[in-house]
Amino acid sequence: MYNRRAEIPMLGEVAVPPPDKVAYYAGLGVLAALQVIEWPIALVITAGHLLADQHFSGLVRGVGDALQDA
Repeated sequence: MYNRRAEIPMLGEVAVPPPDKVAYYAGLGVLAALQVIEWPIALVITAGHLLADQHFSGLVRGVGDALQDA
């Protein structure tokens, strides 16, 4: 499990995503900056990706808890 945190002034401690996810988000940012895709589309893709990761994490955690109780 990747669990890195960074201290950012005025924001406090924040979780840092794994390097592959940072590259994905950076790629979306570059595509939006080069106007290959529009900014709103990049934001919607990023939000969907974050929500899917959050849902998947909860699902995996629930399966892990169920297996541990068995």
